[in-house]
Amino acid sequence: MTSSPPRLLQIFSESQALEELRRLNAGSFEPFLPHLLSGADLVKVHEVPQELFCRLQACVGTSIKQIVPSASLLGGNAAGGDLLLCSDRPGLRALCQALQNEDGKPEARLAQSLSLLLDRSERPAAYVRGRTRTLDLSRPRIMGVLNVTPDSFSDGGCYLDPDCALEQARIMVEQGADLLDIGGESTRPGSSGVGEAEELRRVVPIVERIAAQCAVPISVDTTKSRVARESILAGAEFINDVSGLRFDPEMAHVAAQTGAGLLLMHTRGRSDIMQNCTDYTDLLGDVCRYLAEGIEIALVAGVDEDRIVVDPGVGFGKDAAGNLEILRRLAELHCLGRPILLGTSRKGFLGKILDRPQPRERLFGTVATTALGVAQGARIFRVHDVAPNRDAAMTAWAIHPYA
Repeated sequence: MTSSPPRLLQIFSESQALEELRRLNAGSFEPFLPHLLSGADLVKVHEVPQELFCRLQACVGTSIKQIVPSASLLGGNAAGGDLLLCSDRPGLRALCQALQNEDGKPEARLAQSLSLLLDRSERPAAYVRGRTRTLDLSRPRIMGVLNVTPDSFSDGGCYLDPDCALEQARIMVEQGADLLDIGGESTRPGSSGVGEAEELRRVVPIVERIAAQCAVPISVDTTKSRVARESILAGAEFINDVSGLRFDPEMAHVAAQTGAGLLLMHTRGRSDIMQNCTDYTDLLGDVCRYLAEGIEIALVAGVDEDRIVVDPGVGFGKDAAGNLEILRRLAELHCLGRPILLGTSRKGFLGKILDRPQPRERLFGTVATTALGVAQGARIFRVHDVAPNRDAAMTAWAIHPYA
């Protein structure tokens, strides 16, 4: 299993800080709480060996302001444990310098991973490659949703007719969509899915027509490798796999063989059961670990790293509180070093917040999450309502051009 990479925590309140300390089981919280609320950079590092912990303790007062160790590290457990490093960017860079010469040792590996984390947080990926086209991510990009399904939660049944689907694609492009995401199987909570033959029948002809008549790249929203392969042959550039390469073991090989871009999402099981699994000990840690494993699966299969995008999976195996936690701490996903896709459009947690039971009534809530996502460095926004979300994204980008 791939370990969750070190990540810069986004902690804004005492309650968040206390929750993080509880995850570490760090004993008495009082000595540590001020450090977590001081505005310092907080790096969570997983599976730290005991000998490395001892070495880091010697750096407290120089490159490190404070270390918050887990109970297992404090207890001298030879297996080690997790910890928080409290410092600032110059201090963390100095720590990397101090540790990097310990070839082959845990110190050198930590120096490398910390240096990579800082680079990724300061210089996010500027593009992602599809099969034949490159998507420039120097500004936010809007992905228009086109579901050719009878039962999607928001627009099911609207675009089953190929002419209607093509017209909607044209409208979204005119409104400013930078790419289109075409799906033939509903992934709404509780849905039971469709067979491969039916999904192929729904998706491939539409992909072929839109690819021939619309200038923007297409992604195919599927967890089935054959649907992905046939859609790429029909003109799609990207595969949007909501399982993060878990449901079909051939999907990574299809992406590698076709050269398609790959959008990897976090979930917990298939749509019919995922909302039964919304309890987490460490939600952001689990999301980052799952996506890191997905990236590793893709790389081993031969997918180029610069073809990969990550998506935290808002609404997939999370309750409303979990979705809000992801949005609050979205910037932690920069630890993965890949562009972040955010898909909140019209989703159920917005209905709960706003008391809007009808998905089409959740536009303003969606727009708010788009703007906040831009401020945290997300670059691709999967939405049903292209024009208002594009305006929100570009306004937020004007305010936060370096996010």
